[in-house]
Amino acid sequence: QVQLVESGGGLVQAGGSLRLSCAASGRSFSNSAMGWFRQAPGKEREFVAAISWNGAVSQYADSGKGRFTISRDNAKNTVYLQMNSLKPEDTAVYYCAVNTYGSMRSERGYGYWGQGTQVTVSS
Repeated sequence: QVQLVESGGGLVQAGGSLRLSCAASGRSFSNSAMGWFRQAPGKEREFVAAISWNGAVSQYADSGKGRFTISRDNAKNTVYLQMNSLKPEDTAVYYCAVNTYGSMRSERGYGYWGQGTQVTVSS
């Protein structure tokens, strides 16, 4: 049974940092791109960042460029999202997912999803 478990969310003041982790179990995803998405209250889920299977390519939404860094450790079957200089508008539930088809930026390309972790940034 495939399972993705996010951790590292929480409450942080604006300007602070958080590091999200997503541990996969049930199978290895070392050959798959992985991504992070987020969903704020009342809004649709949106792309945040993605990383290719070997870490050579990463992509970011404009909202996180220069502040967020995605990385992965295939030996641990884990992907990370380092978030710096957090803003109140970064408040959302953050989801990690495994890309199974197509564009790394498109939600439709992801076949496995975690349950999400809440990130709240206070002003």
